[in-house]
Amino acid sequence: MQQYRSALVCLWFTLLVACAAPVELSHEAQQEADGEGLGSPNLTEIAEDEITSITPIVNERQFIADLLYEALQALDNDRLLTPVDDNAHGRFKRVLAYEPDNEIALEGLQDIVQRYVELAEQSMRRGLFEEAKTFLDNARFVDASHPDIAGASLALQSEMNSADLFFNLDNREFAGKTEKAMVQLADIAEQARQENAFFLITAPNDEQARWMFGIMRDAVSGYRLRGNIELSSQTTIRLRLPKPKE
Repeated sequence: MQQYRSALVCLWFTLLVACAAPVELSHEAQQEADGEGLGSPNLTEIAEDEITSITPIVNERQFIADLLYEALQALDNDRLLTPVDDNAHGRFKRVLAYEPDNEIALEGLQDIVQRYVELAEQSMRRGLFEEAKTFLDNARFVDASHPDIAGASLALQSEMNSADLFFNLDNREFAGKTEKAMVQLADIAEQARQENAFFLITAPNDEQARWMFGIMRDAVSGYRLRGNIELSSQTTIRLRLPKPKE
């Protein structure tokens, strides 16, 4: 992302130079301005059409620079295709309508695809398969030919065919640390013990995730639970089962 910002600085610098550069006078006008044959130089009035011919170029450069800056901000904040009137994809496409070979905009579209693939991989790892499919569909909308999409699609199919156990949990129940949530955690911990499974807990914050792990650990006292914690807006648990011996 730093290379984009550097490029934007260059664009804005070029724009400033263009705005500040003096208008080149014709040879005749220059002679008159230099006071050729006179005791002192005369002031030459710049024709109005000379000024108006420069203004559209300057305005277009400023417009494109602003679009790129806003597009990169949207990309940083995961406003990839939404909202409709404030997303990275729409702004990059508008830049390309003016400059079809604009490198920053072209690379920005590729970054959108890669971000959607990354989000899909996170979702499939947590068992959120429908969400993962949606992310991959969005990636195809931006660039169906991107090579990373095919690999992610195969990975999604593999995850869906996995024998692992996935639990999509009620965010409100677990945020409130209710009795129902504690009973559910104890049951999942027992399944992890029976299957000798590796767990993956995802939760909105570290404190909640560690509370979930603590309840599970206490439910199978004497057994060493093994797993990881990740932060996500959705509360889930995955039990990754050992691969059967061949």
